[in-house]
Amino acid sequence: MEQKERIEHIAKKACSDVNVALYDISLKQASKGLIVLIYITKIGGATINECKKVSRIISEALETEDVISERFFLEVSSPGLERFLNQKKHYVSAIDEKIQISFADGENIVTIIGILKEVLPESIKIEFEDALKEIKLTDVKKAKTYFDYKK
Repeated sequence: MEQKERIEHIAKKACSDVNVALYDISLKQASKGLIVLIYITKIGGATINECKKVSRIISEALETEDVISERFFLEVSSPGLERFLNQKKHYVSAIDEKIQISFADGENIVTIIGILKEVLPESIKIEFEDALKEIKLTDVKKAKTYFDYKK
């Protein structure tokens, strides 16, 4: 099993123990060591105490199972108000929410803000400027939920 898969397995178990859901995992190599980013969520949002509990469980498991041979830093948090959308399940969880999306449109990269209305097998549909715009998932460069701070 690959390192990231082993970490994901441990994280899913820890999340289950604390009654939260695993949103995503990211591994980033830094000069000081490997940074392991774990994002957890639940309806109403994950609390700081839940993040601490999940962190403690994962940290103990990573050390006892010797999953990471180098120095590592573990960060467990909620994905936040403006959460990134990089897996199909992320898009599904954001249906009827306002999103900001950057995508390839021919030779250009276009960024729009609209309401995610539908997730299809190969694309998504966004309500933008009073019309539905279909965007292929393979054309998406970056997507996140969008919070209007001006309101």
